[in-house]
Amino acid sequence: QVQLVESGGGLVQAGGSLRLSCAASGRTVTAYPMGWFRQAPGKERDFVAAITSSVGLTRYADSVKGRFTISRDNARNTVYLQMNSLKPDDTAVYYCAQRRTAGILTSTPHWDYWGQGTQVTVSS
Repeated sequence: QVQLVESGGGLVQAGGSLRLSCAASGRTVTAYPMGWFRQAPGKERDFVAAITSSVGLTRYADSVKGRFTISRDNARNTVYLQMNSLKPDDTAVYYCAQRRTAGILTSTPHWDYWGQGTQVTVSS
């Protein structure tokens, strides 16, 4: 059984930083692509970043390029999302996800396992 548990969310001022963690069990983070999504109140869940299973190639949403970095620690079986220069528009619940097949696709139906989410609030 795959479990993904996010942590690291919180309240931060605009311009600040947070690092989210996603601890995986039941499957290694190198087995298949891992990703981060976010959902603001009243909006759809959107793709943020992902990392491939093999060589660890990354992909980002345009809105976070240059500010967010996805990485993984294979020994800890954990994926991270380092978020810098945070803006109020980044406020959302952030979800970790994993696919069951190779390749990075940005739409939510293509992701099979999800965590419970962690709240990130950026104040202006």
